[in-house]
Amino acid sequence: MTLDPRAQAGKLAQPHAIWGMLAQMKGSFMTDYMINTARRGALALFAGALVAALPLMSHAQDNTPMDPRLTTPGFLTVGTGDPVYPPWMLSNDPAGGEGFENGLVYALAAEMGFAPEQVVWVGQTFDQTIAPGAKPYDFSIQQISVTEPRKQVVSFSQVYFQPDKAVIALPGTAAETATSFADLRGLRWGAVIGTTDNDYLVNILGVTDAAIYNEQVDVFQALQAGQIDATLAALPTALFMTAVQVPDASIVALVPADENDSGHGLLFELGSPLVPWVDEALSAVIARGVVEELIATYLVADPDLPIIAE
Repeated sequence: MTLDPRAQAGKLAQPHAIWGMLAQMKGSFMTDYMINTARRGALALFAGALVAALPLMSHAQDNTPMDPRLTTPGFLTVGTGDPVYPPWMLSNDPAGGEGFENGLVYALAAEMGFAPEQVVWVGQTFDQTIAPGAKPYDFSIQQISVTEPRKQVVSFSQVYFQPDKAVIALPGTAAETATSFADLRGLRWGAVIGTTDNDYLVNILGVTDAAIYNEQVDVFQALQAGQIDATLAALPTALFMTAVQVPDASIVALVPADENDSGHGLLFELGSPLVPWVDEALSAVIARGVVEELIATYLVADPDLPIIAE
């Protein structure tokens, strides 16, 4: 049988045509694959860069009024007592800005970049303030003494004020003629629960039977009613107390500072990341002499008050 070479050539040519088509398809597929791979790679790089940039975008707002670590970004939320008293805050109005503590807060807020209307106040009892746990504010200011036991459950700023302690008593009591700790131990004392004033009575003066109250106003009322003879308070509080709250009472003496009481500091939730920022602003405010000006304006004391040292 004779085969026609032309026919055979035609038959042999068909596989070559198929392979050519496959080659073209393969080339097109590879091109698309490479393009898609490049696109996916570019998208992956973009997504990676975006994820990497997110912390930087977040940190860019740190230490600004929009800091995401604030209780409410855009506002400085500050805890304090409810009610509040002069000379720490006047007219029971923290937002009024008149008084030692709210004057300090508004100076601090300005240093941190907040306008006065961006400061929000939250009232709490003193016992709630020093308790462990979450806080509904960025920091609190309420004549809070920095002590080692408190540092176990809350965080503090640097100390910004160390007040003297004063003995407040009604006339006609033995407090008026007291000259020693032994004399003071013979008085009927009252103090607020959880305060360094109460700690001082127990640990320094040796008073073990003081009447304990929830708030300073309760102590004022007990003294005015004659239920107690005396109480102990920071000198600025004592000045207001004897001028306004219990005008019949007087400051009969000062007592030495408690070595366990470092002075007043701002209180934060334990481990708050805001402490370094607030501390930096507080240092700037102190360096400018703001605290000294506030002391001279609101916390003036009689230099001739007697001191009972032991």
